[in-house]
Amino acid sequence: MTTSIKSKPEYIRSIRENLGLGRTEFANLLGMSSAGERTVRGWEEGEHYPTPVKWNAILELESVMRSHLESAPFRHNPEVQNRFRFIDLFAGIGGIRLPFQKLGGKCVFTSEWDKFAQKTYLANYGEMPNGDITQIKTADIKEHDILLGGFPCQAFSQAGLKQGFSDTRGTMFFEIQRILVEKRPKAFLLENVKQLKGHDKGRTLKTIVDILKGNHKQEIPTDIPMSEEARHALTEKLNYWVDFKVLRAADFGVPQNRERIFIVGFDKDYFGDVDFNDIFSWPTPPCIPTRVGDILQTRSELIADEIKYNKDVYTISDKLWAGHQKRKEEHKTKGNGFGYTLYNSESEYTNTISARYYKDGSEILIDQSEVGKNPRKLTPRECARLQGFPENFIVDAVSQGQIYKQFGNSVCMKVIDAVAEQMLETLDNAEALRQK
Repeated sequence: MTTSIKSKPEYIRSIRENLGLGRTEFANLLGMSSAGERTVRGWEEGEHYPTPVKWNAILELESVMRSHLESAPFRHNPEVQNRFRFIDLFAGIGGIRLPFQKLGGKCVFTSEWDKFAQKTYLANYGEMPNGDITQIKTADIKEHDILLGGFPCQAFSQAGLKQGFSDTRGTMFFEIQRILVEKRPKAFLLENVKQLKGHDKGRTLKTIVDILKGNHKQEIPTDIPMSEEARHALTEKLNYWVDFKVLRAADFGVPQNRERIFIVGFDKDYFGDVDFNDIFSWPTPPCIPTRVGDILQTRSELIADEIKYNKDVYTISDKLWAGHQKRKEEHKTKGNGFGYTLYNSESEYTNTISARYYKDGSEILIDQSEVGKNPRKLTPRECARLQGFPENFIVDAVSQGQIYKQFGNSVCMKVIDAVAEQMLETLDNAEALRQK
């Protein structure tokens, strides 16, 4: 294909828009740096032109995106009749999306700012997520029935500074609120760390719930960072029935002691007199005994990985193992239980896997004394299983360090499966009652 210099800016803009990509997402697909958005803008405005290598990559983007779509294991099937439409905010690698998609939903909009998570999402769903939600106008988001959002939790977690709404990440809730104000979906599901429940003696969660119910009267301080659209939306009142509950992954058949808070809501303006106290109930966890061995790869699979990488990439080094043991002894002397945690196939469940797992694996180490080796970290496939992801979920679209972060930041899909079923059953019943 030949394109003249004069038509290059027009071509770049048209290919980007035809693919439904923002400039940042376009730059990410081309493997560009954090300044890629400005570079793409310059191309489209004719200020400068891409190198021959980048130009060829741009020409190949359509086929690249088509290839992703065709090979993505969880791409939306256009032949399936959709029961409902939903959006996937702060999507990560799509752990909340897939359970709703399996129940007949069509995802009509996705937002995820992390470029590495975008790559894993693209590989598995065949769609490139939109980027930073604070830069996306609500008018550009399609109408939907259900809003899903695992909004950033660092501000409320034990690992974070617990600054709540004073932390920029904590104010991402207000981006959800402004979309609810404008789009008024019939229902929503939000997810966060369990520490949100007790943050600031419960006041942070109460503020969130009051805003969702339309009961919030207090002004949000002007020094708390949020988009202008989000701040304006706070002048509008929502009217959702809201409930929340902390659910534990190990109670839903996954050997991980992971607790998360889930917040559900149903639009009272749309459903009228329907009493959601009567028709919605949280899923009853089966509480089937779990075993860590059920998610571990076999010794032969681990040996195959050693051959593939020409080294053992999961067993921790002598130096790191010695450091773990030293720190554990130091903590023990101080009278606390901090330090590494060792598991074997017979262990009931593991600690919660976190976004920092890639650093040293200390929260979940697998004992290998039976083969005379130091403990090892979980493999990416084991991390996927520990979060309830299906076996055909692609775990090697990014580096191992990044995929560890992604699973640490994700949700346990088995829990979402159960909550999604209850929500869809409630929506069906509410629609029937509304028609009476």
